[in-house]
Amino acid sequence: MLIKEFRIVLPISVEEYQVGQLYAVAEASKNETGGGEGVEVLENRPYENEDGEKGQYTHKIYHLKSKVPAIIRKLAPKGSLEVHEKAWNAYPYCKTVLTNVYMNDNFEIKIETWHKPDMGDQNNVHGLDEGTWKSVEVVNIDIADRSSIDAKDYNPEQDPAIFKSKETGRGPLGPGWKKELANNPDCPHMCAYKLASVNFKWKIIGSTVEGVIQKIEKRIFTHFHRQLFCWIDKWIHLTMDDIRRMEEETKAELDEMRKNDEVRGMGAEGN
Repeated sequence: MLIKEFRIVLPISVEEYQVGQLYAVAEASKNETGGGEGVEVLENRPYENEDGEKGQYTHKIYHLKSKVPAIIRKLAPKGSLEVHEKAWNAYPYCKTVLTNVYMNDNFEIKIETWHKPDMGDQNNVHGLDEGTWKSVEVVNIDIADRSSIDAKDYNPEQDPAIFKSKETGRGPLGPGWKKELANNPDCPHMCAYKLASVNFKWKIIGSTVEGVIQKIEKRIFTHFHRQLFCWIDKWIHLTMDDIRRMEEETKAELDEMRKNDEVRGMGAEGN
């Protein structure tokens, strides 16, 4: 198993992010759906577990094919490139588990996220035991660093280094934006601490594939949060009721797009 903790600092409050994240998930799903591929929403409902934890439960299927690493696509049988995502959103804590029916217990990605009102300077927010925590690599993601984005992923309309919000006045994010943010008590800020655990048990190539998947996770987290910030004017005034209505509409749109639109979105690296 390979574990990394990705830390993404944003000039957004924890409360604002709850809406922004859900808005961006819906929009990003549309951008990745078409040609029989993309996102299918099976369930989206409130839940309460035996410990009294309450939140929103979602079950999605990602129809991948062109979006997985070539090494997996070559080895996987036809029709097996579907990933099930089950997520428990008890904000500010969220847990997401991704599995594959064909691979059963041989494959699992678990992402646990704490959203904290800080600058990403807390260690072991997930409360791991000392031995496990020592094995975790911490990866800081700077959403304004263009060098962290592959050229084929770059979109000037989703570049925090040049974007300025008309509704909030935030941005553009210059080279020293994190220091400026830390020294400005009037500007909201937060960090998403994403603990990603990847377990791929196939012999010989297991550790190689785990490394490839972690690289993809970093790419996804970076791209997603650049979009989220640059879309702030579209979601900053929305309520959670607005978001739930939008999710219902998006579910129907995704079904239609998957059937009738062309393949779109980010393909896998190394294709």
